[in-house]
Amino acid sequence: MNAHAQRTLRVGFILCPDFTLVAFSAFLDTLRLAADEGDRSRPIHCKWDILSHDMSPIRSSAGVEVKPTMLLTSPSDFDYIVVVGGLLNGSRCPRASLDFLQRAGALRVRLVGLCTGSFVLARLGLMDGTTTCVSWFHHEAFVAEFPKVPVSSDGLYVVEDDRLTCAGGTSVVHLAAHIIETFAGRSQANKALRILIEETLQPGAAIQPTPPLSERAKDDRIRRAMLLIERSVENPISCEFIACQVRLSVRQLERLFKSELGLSPSAYAEKLRLDKAHELLRTGKEPLFQIALRCGYKNHSHFASRFRQTYGTSPSAVRSMRAAP
Repeated sequence: MNAHAQRTLRVGFILCPDFTLVAFSAFLDTLRLAADEGDRSRPIHCKWDILSHDMSPIRSSAGVEVKPTMLLTSPSDFDYIVVVGGLLNGSRCPRASLDFLQRAGALRVRLVGLCTGSFVLARLGLMDGTTTCVSWFHHEAFVAEFPKVPVSSDGLYVVEDDRLTCAGGTSVVHLAAHIIETFAGRSQANKALRILIEETLQPGAAIQPTPPLSERAKDDRIRRAMLLIERSVENPISCEFIACQVRLSVRQLERLFKSELGLSPSAYAEKLRLDKAHELLRTGKEPLFQIALRCGYKNHSHFASRFRQTYGTSPSAVRSMRAAP
């Protein structure tokens, strides 16, 4: 037990409209299992409340509704306030909840962003200058909206001072266990993890599961290299830089890429750039030259040539198909 073990951990939840059910339920159940001995669910070591400006049920993105347990109160009543994000294109949190989070930030209460909850905190300026962990799936959306906020999409979660953010999904279990370990000791955290069929507490730097192609890569160094490339589509990085970051020689990097993916690092990078261009042409409205620049091509004719070689059609043809009824 550590010095904090004698006092009860108090957690308040802010559920955004269309919140992610698994992020909320997995975090909450980790607290529940750590809060008592066995599976009796008594809130002894941990207590929690679902906060709102009124007592109306809050609908998750899965359609399941959760009823608040307490009206918004003083943020200092809690050790941690956990924001469970919703759909990025969905309704925003009520103004009263946002004001509550602003007060919490001013009082230096620890704030936790689960899944897209990190977007909510960043929109309030509460992540300025603080590294924010988001899922690889939301990385580009976060960078586009908050270009000045440092972002990480390789690890499971990031803890910096009184801000804690995680990628969502099952990574919330490990962030919750980290918090429990801090307050109630390792045995309580491990007890919750064992019941949840998680062998050990994963550190925040443990690698996120990543996009489909990376599933073929078994070597952690190659998976990290792939993440570096994926996050540098607009401004391509050299093999020398990548190799240095993952502590390999260029020759080792190229050999491992070929053996794991059947592609060289440069071929993988170009595949990502062209795939992104294809998606932007299919779904966006940016001019072709702008898409070329966003995908790391300084020369539009070179971009068009490489695109045609890969897809068997021109960028303008893909754009015109989008416009067709």
